[in-house]
Amino acid sequence: RLAKNAVQTGKVLVNGRKRKLTYGSAAYVTQDDVLLGTLTVRESIYYSANLRLSHKLSREEKKDIVEDTILEMGLQDCADRIIGNWHLRGISGGEKRRLSIALEILMRPRLLFLDEPTSGLDSASAFFVVEALRNLARDGRTVIASIHQPSSEVFELFDHLCLLSSGQTVYFGDAKMAQEEMMLEVSEKDPLLNISSTQAIRILTDAYQSSEYAMIAAARVHEISQTKGTVLESKGSQASFWMQSITLTRRSFVNMTRDIGYYWLRVIIYIMVALCVGTIYFDVGTGYTAILARSSCGAFVSGFMTFMSIGGFPSFIEDMKVFHRERLNGHYGAAVFIIANFLSSFPYLLMVAGFSGTIVYFMVKLHPGFSHYAYFLLDLFGTIAVVESLMMVVAAMVPNFLVGIVMGAGIMGVFMMTSGFFRLLNDLPKPVWRYPISYISYGSWGLQSMTETMGVYMEQNASVKDFREDIKKVKRAEEHTRKEEYNENEELREGVSSMANKEERSIEEGVRVYNAKHTKGEMCKIWRVRNQQQRTM
Repeated sequence: RLAKNAVQTGKVLVNGRKRKLTYGSAAYVTQDDVLLGTLTVRESIYYSANLRLSHKLSREEKKDIVEDTILEMGLQDCADRIIGNWHLRGISGGEKRRLSIALEILMRPRLLFLDEPTSGLDSASAFFVVEALRNLARDGRTVIASIHQPSSEVFELFDHLCLLSSGQTVYFGDAKMAQEEMMLEVSEKDPLLNISSTQAIRILTDAYQSSEYAMIAAARVHEISQTKGTVLESKGSQASFWMQSITLTRRSFVNMTRDIGYYWLRVIIYIMVALCVGTIYFDVGTGYTAILARSSCGAFVSGFMTFMSIGGFPSFIEDMKVFHRERLNGHYGAAVFIIANFLSSFPYLLMVAGFSGTIVYFMVKLHPGFSHYAYFLLDLFGTIAVVESLMMVVAAMVPNFLVGIVMGAGIMGVFMMTSGFFRLLNDLPKPVWRYPISYISYGSWGLQSMTETMGVYMEQNASVKDFREDIKKVKRAEEHTRKEEYNENEELREGVSSMANKEERSIEEGVRVYNAKHTKGEMCKIWRVRNQQQRTM
């Protein structure tokens, strides 16, 4: 890593030619082992082979290449073991590092770059990794690795050494000669002097610049730069687009199936929440008091139940890490990843929407009819799929777990606030919130669609405010009906009492007589006529 005030200059020549390192001609192994922990070693290499090797090769030929790579990296003893993740015990750190190297040498690149291949490994594992790299170099490949504080056994495996400090070359040449010559420059100083590391580096740098090794290296570099060697062939992914899509879809589906934290835990949580919603709104009815309850149930289902998709963010982060590594090394493109991720997650999203939606639909007793039931599940599935895609976008933009969770929750909160449940869409401030937030909000479209299956009708751009107005109208109508019934009952009592007095009968007997002959409405009409006749007389 260069200092802040350092300026990087120079040229990169490959076989004496200035060119950009393309996919296939060179491979790069990162310091961290970015692998899918749910796969076995053989599965990881086999899927990688199908993603990159030519579609003209037969399945048997690809399997032979995979087996040769496993033997070449010494992974035959752990080929059928799970790599391992947070809940699955897997292979060791050294085996993971050799697997990372095996994934990049499938295309037989002529140049192999490695960033600290022995970092985090014990001395035995580090020795086996570097020994495997030396065997690759003996096979005619150029292996360039950065390494810190190697053991003497590991150091002896290297052919050449380029020792750098603060951007300056301390030594470049034969690795075996470095210990004999350069360390001698420091040891020849007065042993009683306490030489700091900075002074030692300055002594070594000055000694190298004036040594014959520097002149030999400069002459060698000049000679190579003047020689126009062969052009390295670019061997990017040779598989077809459809082969990549099928392979990546299959791999993603296997990963989702074996990782309990990807969808299985969320399926259980969705079912539990759906049972809670179903019991709270159980058989809520169809009266005017049920309108608010049904609309609240729909808002909760389309809002909070889709909000739980944020629980898959950790798995999305791991997928994005693998995607970035494989994309930078030319395994496949972004379009293949998007298609494969959607197709592999489709059955699980359908399962989530089917289980939770069915429980809510029949326990709450929503709008009857199979078409409404299917429409309800389709709406819930679409809303969850949109939120899943949104979380993938956030994971691509913010690869940090905590920041991504906060950012995703904030975006979903804004969409929920502009869904039309908390405030009428037409009442939203037109700049930003009405246009365009409410139109791109999955919550507004999902809620409007869901209310049609809730036994509640919501016009476009309507919200709960409209329901409250309808409730007031219903209440006023019921009050008017009750008043009319009260007036009719009063007229009935007066008429029966009058008849009982004239005919010397009790009120109860008079009611029985008229109930046998007339309906309640007819009786009221009779008493109105008699009252009018008495007033005219």
